[in-house]
Amino acid sequence: MTITESQKDIVTVLAIEGRLDTTTAPELETRIKNCTQTCKTLVIDLKEVSYISSAGLRVILLAHKLMIGIGGKMSVRNPSEFCLQVFQATGMEGVLSIINV
Repeated sequence: MTITESQKDIVTVLAIEGRLDTTTAPELETRIKNCTQTCKTLVIDLKEVSYISSAGLRVILLAHKLMIGIGGKMSVRNPSEFCLQVFQATGMEGVLSIINV
């Protein structure tokens, strides 16, 4: 998994590429926790994610909760077809803010 981070003002974008699973989710969790100290809007781009496991879902949900906890916003941008199917199957589609651009 590769994480590319970009920041503009109070918006941080984390673009993920590859598999988001048990072995890679801890790295994303660390990056998210670091972001919540400096940003008010977190965007997680999942366009290039080929697979997401329950560990990956947990980290995405954690990001959502952390951002709400600091009065910020979190959205998932351009989820891959696989990620979108997982979000729909788990009901997370109704919890997360999902945007396609």
